[in-house]
Amino acid sequence: MEYVLRTTGIGKYFYEPEKFKVLDAINLEVKRGEFLSLIGKSGCGKSTLMYVLSTMDTDYEGELEISGERLTGKDQNFLAAFRNKHIGFIFQFHYLLPEFTALQNVMIPALKLGKYSRKEVEERAYEKLNILGVKDQALKATSKLSGGQQQRVAIARALINDPDIIMGDEPTGNLDSYNTQLVFDMLEELTHTYKQTIIAVTHDEEFARKSDRVVEMSDGRIVRG
Repeated sequence: MEYVLRTTGIGKYFYEPEKFKVLDAINLEVKRGEFLSLIGKSGCGKSTLMYVLSTMDTDYEGELEISGERLTGKDQNFLAAFRNKHIGFIFQFHYLLPEFTALQNVMIPALKLGKYSRKEVEERAYEKLNILGVKDQALKATSKLSGGQQQRVAIARALINDPDIIMGDEPTGNLDSYNTQLVFDMLEELTHTYKQTIIAVTHDEEFARKSDRVVEMSDGRIVRG
């Protein structure tokens, strides 16, 4: 079985208002094509762990490896380029540029990557929008789309560079129950049909229960999963 992400002994401290260990000896292995939900009460360390796993936070103890690349100790320029190529992000709020069309928003990370021509990037963007069921909204400004449509455009943007992992921080936290189910179904299809690896922080117990694997944290440690 191929592992796309591994951590060994990840630890992290906060120093305000006093020294406090927020992550303690985190050992985690994530298989390629797995849909993993990271749960736990507020303050348990799950969002902090997500920032470490995403390479945004480099102030930690231990080792992080993604797609066979040891990322601990790499400089910020290397990590920024690595993220753009290997990690897609979905947040609670979609962070789309409202004056740009859905198509333009999806194209941005691929244009930045510089691997494909503009025409190829546009074709790829249409393909991702089609997978997410919003191809017919491609030429609309994202400010004109519904909340559920905006989040699906954001997922298409996360997919544009065919990342090894999609990391979601409360990806359905801002959606009603109908759109939550819709987005979950699409994430599930991405893992089961396209073998996309997804790691999602969530407070939604039903979302977590339906994913392939639940990892529960408490007091900075993994207690289940």
